[in-house]
Amino acid sequence: MSKDTISEFLRQVPLFHDLSQQEMDRVLEIANPRFMSKKAIIFHEGSEKEAVYFIRDGLVKTYKTDENGHEQIVAFLKTGDMFPHAGFFNHRPYPATAEAITDTHLVAIPVHTFELLLMHTPSIAVKMMRVMGDKIMELQETIQSLSGQGVRRRVLSFLIRLAEQHGTVSGSRVTIDLPMTHQEIANSVGTTRETINRVLNQLTKENLLIMDRNHIVINDLEAIKEQRDLE
Repeated sequence: MSKDTISEFLRQVPLFHDLSQQEMDRVLEIANPRFMSKKAIIFHEGSEKEAVYFIRDGLVKTYKTDENGHEQIVAFLKTGDMFPHAGFFNHRPYPATAEAITDTHLVAIPVHTFELLLMHTPSIAVKMMRVMGDKIMELQETIQSLSGQGVRRRVLSFLIRLAEQHGTVSGSRVTIDLPMTHQEIANSVGTTRETINRVLNQLTKENLLIMDRNHIVINDLEAIKEQRDLE
């Protein structure tokens, strides 16, 4: 991946939108392309934080593992997303494990080298902190929207969020190209696979949803939203 290609990509990432060309050139000096094949682990929860990553193309999931070995999915990430979200601003280990869902091209920026860049170019730090503040607010709103909801409402909210972030719209139908298992959906909303099976089967019977291992099709997004609001 050439520097011009990396520059063109990073310009599309909100974190770098406001950088001048001179500031962007400094970032490009330390940015490195990475390729991760499907199912490859990008980093493990608890390991030393070496770099922050940006997805040029592909899909990534991040998840935490409890003491019983059960996964709790934190996020599904797509082209343009950065992870971990607070990576540049603390020295804590990686808060979750990151795994490539598909073959994925990344741009990696080493944390220590980037900190030195911020110390010598504080204008970059100020611009990025503004963007990160907005991202933190977005994550807080997501957490609040899921807390205290019943399982069916959490599933409907999760499907709506997937549709808005990953969906391709065709009329009232939305196709979500994510290879997700029922267990991964259960991990995302904090319930069991058996419960998810019941909820998804009911949504399928109601002709609201079509699902296989590679796609989720919402037949009527507005109907899903109405269902959510009634729960």
